[in-house]
Amino acid sequence: MGSVAGEVLPARRSAGDLSVLEVLAKFREIAASRGPVAKSALVREMLSQATPLEAKYLVKIMTGDLRIGLKESLVEEALAKAYGVTAKEVQRANLLLGDIGETLKLAWDGKLGEARMRLFHPLGFMLASPAESAEQALSYFENALVEDKYDGIRAQAHCSAEDVRIFSRTRDDITESFPELPDVLAGFAQDVILDGEIVAWDYADSRALPFSALQQRLGRKRVSDEMTRRVPVAYLVFDVLYSGGALMIDRPLRERAGFLDELLAEKNTHHRGTLRLRSGQTPTQRKTKKGEQGRLKFETEEGITSELIRAGVFQASSPQELDQLFEAAQARGNEGLMIKDPESVYTPGRRGKSWLKLKRELATLDVVVMAVEYGHGKRIGVLSDYTFAVRDGDRLVNIGKAYSGLTDVEIAEMTKWFLEHVIEDQGFRLVVEPKIVLEVAFNNMMESDRHESGYALRFPRIVRLRPDKLPEDADTVERAREIYEGQGKNS
Repeated sequence: MGSVAGEVLPARRSAGDLSVLEVLAKFREIAASRGPVAKSALVREMLSQATPLEAKYLVKIMTGDLRIGLKESLVEEALAKAYGVTAKEVQRANLLLGDIGETLKLAWDGKLGEARMRLFHPLGFMLASPAESAEQALSYFENALVEDKYDGIRAQAHCSAEDVRIFSRTRDDITESFPELPDVLAGFAQDVILDGEIVAWDYADSRALPFSALQQRLGRKRVSDEMTRRVPVAYLVFDVLYSGGALMIDRPLRERAGFLDELLAEKNTHHRGTLRLRSGQTPTQRKTKKGEQGRLKFETEEGITSELIRAGVFQASSPQELDQLFEAAQARGNEGLMIKDPESVYTPGRRGKSWLKLKRELATLDVVVMAVEYGHGKRIGVLSDYTFAVRDGDRLVNIGKAYSGLTDVEIAEMTKWFLEHVIEDQGFRLVVEPKIVLEVAFNNMMESDRHESGYALRFPRIVRLRPDKLPEDADTVERAREIYEGQGKNS
């Protein structure tokens, strides 16, 4: 829409260069106005003052299509250059403060070294890179620390006495979505920041439930007691980032792991509620090589249970050991393994080879492409987003959508084919002749009302085009049901 605006809006003599502050004031005025009529009048007024080029980018900003890739790290580099300090000094101060504006003030005053950690602003999460095999994973480091890869949501817990806030990987505050967790996370003897995973938890069998169970809890600002009883959750902690005034991220993982065990043991001693060790062991008694889990359990009078669980840690030094641990993790219903270098420091927001994830797709399905959409970024102008279906008798029913897996050459070839076989042009989306068969992989399957098939695929990826197959050869709803039910048995 921005490009169209730049092409069709006339160059007006009265138009002049708009300043950033003028545009900011106008956007605030639009945001504060009520109703589409009032907002439209203000937008027209702003565009009438803009050149076609300015109008192009104003519209891109308003429609969220200004994909210029500006990152906070670039601002940090700019501050370092402007004030004659190192980028590392700026990055450290901004990490502690969580506010680039406050970091700028310290840089201006020459006081970056005075930055101190502030609780309740989320740090960036350290990310893992995929490993294709156990052999590849162990080629990067030896004597790996190994954890189950749980199918939940990554969460950072900031705990100060009885005050607890929980943040998602997108740094959103999700505390209200899990009202039972603050009780079990409260009561540390010192301020701490923990890294872990929130999972739906089966307290009878002491294991994580599939993501489809947890999904019922996501996106809810108010969660009823009935919901918390029906879909109980646990917080599985595997790292500590900050404790008692000290930032821990520069210490090796083996040190952080030991300190985390001590924190949990101390918490069990000092907590004033009905907190106890469910496993009968203190976390420091946990034998790392066996991967036993220490648990801190909390129960309310309403019968709502929540647990803080120390994620089990194993050790592996050979591909054979990793393969055995992988099979055991999947038998417990988990996605796979996290494989970590015991000497690794915690690098917020970065993905490297110090943490690896090893998982295998649940299954693949042969599906038929029903509709296609234009991509974003470097794929603008090509049809790269495919909605696909499985067979249900004589008809095709949607089961998912994927946009990754094909090469640029394949996408270009398929774009040409799809444009020649359009059934209905819906603008950005094209309904096409159902003739192209794909093989798609996915991590797990959920029941869903969004798709006609009644199922949805989690993290679907295109494995390959299947020109050797006809639409009649595609998989069926019955096959999808078999995978879903088999997944339930395995979890």
